Amino acid sequence: MPYWGLYLQSEQFSAADIGILMSLFQISRIFAPNAWGWLADHTKQRVKWIKLTAFLGLLGFVAVFWAHGFFWLFFVMASLSLFTSSTLPLSESLTLAHLATTNGHYSRIRMWGSLGFIFAAVILGFLIDAYGIKSLLWFLLAVQITLFALTFKLPEASIAPHAHDHFSIWQIIKQPAVIALLVGCSLMVTAHGVLYNFYSIYLAEHGYSKGMIGLLWSVGVICEIAIFMLMPKIMKKFSLKAILLTSLALAVLRFGLIGVAVNNIMLLLIAQSLHAATFGSFHAASVEVITQFFNGRHQARGQAIYNSVAYGVGGTIGGISGGYALQFLGGENTFLLAAIFPLLGLIVIALGLKLAQTHARAGMFS
Repeated sequence: MPYWGLYLQSEQFSAADIGILMSLFQISRIFAPNAWGWLADHTKQRVKWIKLTAFLGLLGFVAVFWAHGFFWLFFVMASLSLFTSSTLPLSESLTLAHLATTNGHYSRIRMWGSLGFIFAAVILGFLIDAYGIKSLLWFLLAVQITLFALTFKLPEASIAPHAHDHFSIWQIIKQPAVIALLVGCSLMVTAHGVLYNFYSIYLAEHGYSKGMIGLLWSVGVICEIAIFMLMPKIMKKFSLKAILLTSLALAVLRFGLIGVAVNNIMLLLIAQSLHAATFGSFHAASVEVITQFFNGRHQARGQAIYNSVAYGVGGTIGGISGGYALQFLGGENTFLLAAIFPLLGLIVIALGLKLAQTHARAGMFS
């Protein structure tokens, strides 16, 4: 994600076009994960569907090598994203199903995604500086192949029955607390949609090399790993709602700093370190709350709905609006405006989220 916008820029697309193309990954998250999540819950075979989405995602990515021009790339990226957007929520639900019976630690498993991100961001930054933006395509092809190969090592999990299994999915969704959580998460991800799509372009326009851009991305994810390691202690001490509200408040600060301090490397480093809260602690607390609301036979669909609303709707709004804002208002104003979304999310969560179980369950995080 940090470099795909730069690849599209090298294909001579405008910021608005890049916003539309990048948002295809988020738009697909609105629909695709729910279909795959229903299949996973209905068949009780998550691994089979993870394998299929990974394989179809690999086939879709190969077509990127021949896709040039807006409409061809639009078609290929739309097709590709239908499958790649579903692999993660299916894997999340599989992980949570295993943790429900093993007392494992979600944070310590999720940390490996962060390590992968750091490796990719750093290596790709220097690869692109040395060999050009086309090296991105070959690197990502290798990742897609490896991802598909690894799906054959995933163990299936049995789904434990839950007291709310007799509820329909809509009975859960329409609860005011669930709506507040989904809206608050969506507002947080809207700001991050701007970040993921345009932060690298924004830095490149202010003279930063691809290697430095990769290092800045890595600082954020290193801090994210640190917070994942600390989450068991944090979740013992603080309520889930307090963690969500603190994360949202720090997101307002982070995006404000990015908007006003792009030429100050120290303030940019501080802003990137806040990724620990704006993604790390926020995501961990959100997953725990979602797991409280959606459990048993609704677990895969619950993760899919969370991904659809938060990352699908929120990411789409951030990606498309961020593209037009960058083109017509400039980078500084775009990131300052992005800070408004977590502020609104803070208000929604503060007023609307009520939890029967205020702290994380024993086992998964503590």
